[in-house]
Amino acid sequence: MYNLGAFSYNFFAWFLCGHKAKILPVQMPICSCEETINEFETLTRDAGRVQQDTLRKILELNANAEYLNHYGLNGRTDVESYKSCIPLCVHSDVEPYIQRIADGDTSPLLTGKPVTSLSLSSGTTQGKPKFLPFNDELLETTLQIFQTSYAFRNREYPIGKGKALQFIYGSKQVVTKGGILATTATTNLYRRPRYKEGMKDIQSQCCSPDEVVFGPDFHQSLYCHLLCGLIYSDEVHQVFSTFAHSLVHAFQTFEEVWEDLCADIRDGVLSEKVTAPSIREAVMKILKPNPELAESIRRKCMGLSNWYGVIPALWPNAKYVYGIMTGSMEPYLKKLRHYAGHLPLISADYGASEGWVGANINPTLPPEQVTYAVLPQTGYFEFIPLEKPKGQESENSASIHYIESDPVGLTEVKIGKIYEVVITTFGGLYRYRLGDIVKVAGFHNSTPELQFICRRSLVLSINIDKNTEKDLQLAVEEAGKLLEAEKLEIVDFTSFVEKSSDPGRYVIFWELSSDASEDVLRSCANCLDLAFVDAGYMGSRKIRTIGPLELRILKKGTFEEILDYFLSLGGAVSQFKTPRFVNPLNVKVLQILSRNTTKSYFSTAYGL
Repeated sequence: MYNLGAFSYNFFAWFLCGHKAKILPVQMPICSCEETINEFETLTRDAGRVQQDTLRKILELNANAEYLNHYGLNGRTDVESYKSCIPLCVHSDVEPYIQRIADGDTSPLLTGKPVTSLSLSSGTTQGKPKFLPFNDELLETTLQIFQTSYAFRNREYPIGKGKALQFIYGSKQVVTKGGILATTATTNLYRRPRYKEGMKDIQSQCCSPDEVVFGPDFHQSLYCHLLCGLIYSDEVHQVFSTFAHSLVHAFQTFEEVWEDLCADIRDGVLSEKVTAPSIREAVMKILKPNPELAESIRRKCMGLSNWYGVIPALWPNAKYVYGIMTGSMEPYLKKLRHYAGHLPLISADYGASEGWVGANINPTLPPEQVTYAVLPQTGYFEFIPLEKPKGQESENSASIHYIESDPVGLTEVKIGKIYEVVITTFGGLYRYRLGDIVKVAGFHNSTPELQFICRRSLVLSINIDKNTEKDLQLAVEEAGKLLEAEKLEIVDFTSFVEKSSDPGRYVIFWELSSDASEDVLRSCANCLDLAFVDAGYMGSRKIRTIGPLELRILKKGTFEEILDYFLSLGGAVSQFKTPRFVNPLNVKVLQILSRNTTKSYFSTAYGL
């Protein structure tokens, strides 16, 4: 999932004509938060009809797309024909079409109009990213999501004119063989003038100039984000990054460089560590000698206890901290709360590089309880019902082999049930399986509010055992409790399945905040082993067809090295997620982990 946090003065206007609604993309004046919420209420009261019209609009815009006609849709736009003709798909089904676009085929393949931009999804686990189409219509739906969530957020936590301390980063842009611009989805938004206009409209203008956002070196950009944030500290009303991981990393870096930042502000001279000419020139325009501010920052930092509450201490007018905090970001919440002090953490909207799903309209909920209301005009949504097999109804494991039923529509889902999300977008994806498992927590009018559960893909499996990212996260959390007595933290973690030996085994990698005792780490290895409660795993461990779990301790800075490697491939920090499972084909990351391993502990939980 990803989010950027913006708002647009362009959105879909709805004109109700008799018993039919027409969706017309028109230029509209900026709406107040109240008007935006009223618009949302109107659309969600009749979500079923809005969905029908949204699908019709998508299919009308793309009626001549080769993909749709290949399956015999032939211009029909009704729900029944669409579902009967177009099959459910995954990325590999549309990849040949996207590759033709990348190679320069300008015929209508997935969309009616030629695709001029491609987005790259995160490739941190598979070794290479996926291409996805990006167009103006996707930008429109993005801005609608941002506008809606901002309106509800601002109702609870109103902010006046001000700035946002945003840890956002552009990525390298490449041109494909066919002349198509390919970059991350976030950069596709950042580089558009409409995005910047939207940020101003919601009082979320970034403290840093564009040259910092699009700087050639991530570490220099991060340093200058912090510096610019301090320069405008009294004007900052919110702190944001795409992922909770990026926020934690930013303030871990602040702990190390705060004295350098104070020196820069005191003397009005940018640190020599910032060498990129574009960044230096832009930042020097706003950096002036300010000994008073530097001394104030120094005093506040010296007065903090282990950096607790550093965000409200240095940015006293900040109302909240905002970013994606669900799924794989949950392990970072404890540390982020430490930095945020009394400030609320607000989880950002729910979407992916493929498209958006829902907006957070209940910003007072903690991230662990957040739900997302589906905006029925942003795409056409279906949900595959997932039922647990008999005898496994009480299992908490996210790795159940679910029994699937036929997809149901947006308004047909049931409260308390779990589903896999299927989306049809304005960007040329039709009945596309996102691979996300969600639970219906309730309804807002007639649109569902979804709770993100986990990705459906398996992470750890040797034979009949099946454990997902969520299972791994729960196991690490359970074992991590043993570290609390020694006041230690898990900085980050990942995993690997070691199959070169017989029997194979799970390998868990931890980077710790400080050294732990041998006894505690042995206990952690045992706890991890016992925390995987998947029946296939427990049974295999008991009969020794899976070997003892291995816990490997890493040097400090290992995950920083993995991040640097990801960036060297052209990735963006705003898209980076620590790989919770390292694929055997991802040789470089495995090499980084191997050479940084300092200690190893094997579980004795099931006997030697």
